Amino acid sequence: MIIKTHDDMNWEVLESEYLARRPWHTVRRECVRLPGGHIHPEYYVLEYPTWVNILAITTDGHFLLVRQYRHGLGDTRYELPAGCAEEGESPEQAARRELLEETGYAGGRWQELCVISANPASHNNLAHCFLAEGVERQADQNLDYTEDIQVHLLTREEVLTLLQADEFKQALMAAPLWKYFYSQKE
Repeated sequence: MIIKTHDDMNWEVLESEYLARRPWHTVRRECVRLPGGHIHPEYYVLEYPTWVNILAITTDGHFLLVRQYRHGLGDTRYELPAGCAEEGESPEQAARRELLEETGYAGGRWQELCVISANPASHNNLAHCFLAEGVERQADQNLDYTEDIQVHLLTREEVLTLLQADEFKQALMAAPLWKYFYSQKE
């Protein structure tokens, strides 16, 4: 049996045009030829910057979560601190900056937990998920004008209960949380 690698089945782009180029909404329409020869005249790609999120645990073992309103779902839920990488930033630099800006916490030991995609069929970016252990409060929040974020410290048990109750609706945050708790099993 031959196992194909990820680049065996690339599509050929015949035409490409931007339909919208906005800071948070860039859409590209492409005409593509699939490996079997079929032509798909209208395939849409959503372009985004690199995303980051942080599973941060304080020096006393509390999980650092945020709550904010998300207009797409019209709902307020717990989330991991998160954001976008700026031009020239590495994912870890962006994650450290976002954690400090959104929560005022910094420091600790950092490692990349996983790299995932919101939707590889139509999104061009990846989300880098970091584990930051031993973070401490070092500053006040420094929020963008569009952000209204509440910082919460929860116990391991409280976070696991929320996760098991399907309270984390952002899949890019639920995935690293599940990975973390799975990896902590003995």
